[in-house]
Amino acid sequence: MSQNGNLLNYVNGAWQKSSAGNYGKVLNPATAEVLSNVPLSPGSEVDVAVQAANKAFGEWRRMPVGDRIQFLFKFKNLLETNLDAIARTITNEAGKTYNESVGEMRRGIENVEVACGMPVLIQGINNEDIASGIDEHMFRQPLGVVAAITPFNFPGMIPLWFLPYAVATGNCFILKPSEKVPMTSQKLFELINEAGFPAGVLQLVNGGKETVDALLDHPSVRAISFVGSTPVAKYIYSRATANGKRAQCQGGAKNPVVIMPDADMDTTTRIMGDSAFGCAGQRCLAASVAITVGEAKNSFTEAMADVATSRKVGYGLDSGIQMGPVITNESKTRIENLINVGAQEGANVLVDGRNHTVGGYEDGYFIFPTILDNVKIFGPVLSLMHANTIDEAIALVNNRAYGNMACLFTSSGSAARKFRYEADAGNVGINIGVAAPMAYFPFSGWNDSFFGDLHAQSRHGVEFYTQTKVVVERWPQEWSRQF
Repeated sequence: MSQNGNLLNYVNGAWQKSSAGNYGKVLNPATAEVLSNVPLSPGSEVDVAVQAANKAFGEWRRMPVGDRIQFLFKFKNLLETNLDAIARTITNEAGKTYNESVGEMRRGIENVEVACGMPVLIQGINNEDIASGIDEHMFRQPLGVVAAITPFNFPGMIPLWFLPYAVATGNCFILKPSEKVPMTSQKLFELINEAGFPAGVLQLVNGGKETVDALLDHPSVRAISFVGSTPVAKYIYSRATANGKRAQCQGGAKNPVVIMPDADMDTTTRIMGDSAFGCAGQRCLAASVAITVGEAKNSFTEAMADVATSRKVGYGLDSGIQMGPVITNESKTRIENLINVGAQEGANVLVDGRNHTVGGYEDGYFIFPTILDNVKIFGPVLSLMHANTIDEAIALVNNRAYGNMACLFTSSGSAARKFRYEADAGNVGINIGVAAPMAYFPFSGWNDSFFGDLHAQSRHGVEFYTQTKVVVERWPQEWSRQF
């Protein structure tokens, strides 16, 4: 929702113009055209949203969980009906291909579906006669006001990692989307408004660092969810926890994939092409390092080069496009500079994606698929390494600060079991290029890829957004006879 090209906030059940003195420009990365202006909302507007959420919380938490999820059922149906429009918005502001945008929203909708099972997921634990005549119960109760700060690379899916679980468990939720891609959140909140959620239960506040800090510092915000780069994840986690809040902060990653000699090379390279170059390499589960073992080196390198050079790059809404641009011109410059540095330091540039343009979109932020022999970059760049044995390969996998994902391609069950047991990563794939957990499982990043205890999605989401209350009760029979 916008007014004179300026996006609005959604606070206390209504669209509201921000009092922000500064606005950022939302650009289409394929064309560099300005799509809208996003307000960098001041901290005072965060306070207004928090107050509205606090006011709504008392009634919302008392609403039976079976009634709360009826709003999510409506929201899910609206997401399905409006899937095409949301996907096009994602493509226009994030640069993905249309099919990637649809796939992103499918994963988001899965989380709404799982959260609709909250009457079962939120169930507590009971013991009758835990001691003679004494019963003990554990209940899950909501925290209150919670917030999520979400990134540019999945503007539709990642808010839905958090939002459905937060409200289904009885919390009131505030979203601060990336100022680079705020239009998708506008679409989501138009549907939230149509679904009829009570005022104050779900709110959208656009902004930048001041907005984020206001959420981190506000005493009534009980929990913070975040996805983004590792340096920012550390900052969010440190400041949130210093203020006594729960925090789950997903950081970045450099994801290794090991290719064994017995892997099906045609299937492996096809899957690896989607993993390394899908979403222009800008996802936290993108394959960034391919480690070939033994004889796999030559066959994989040659086949992967063919996959990279044949990938069709362009505007994501055009037919047949397999990869879009990176998010900003600054990102393009940074990635190209990193490739330059790698080449200067001796890396062999097997496939060079620099200095390419797309006909009709000459101003777009395009980098074509690139393959180097040992450089790690967050973009459509695949680095190659080599190991003689699987043990050497696993050592390379584990010799890094990140732990989001590690994958293995093989036809050996023994090698697969060894890898999944020893790989130091929270998400492991076997003959899978992007080991993204379904909504029924948590998104389990490790090490510098995650800060916190409970991850996004599934039962971890339920546990994160609830606090446990244990009740121990005795009802002696002689007391009951008095009545």
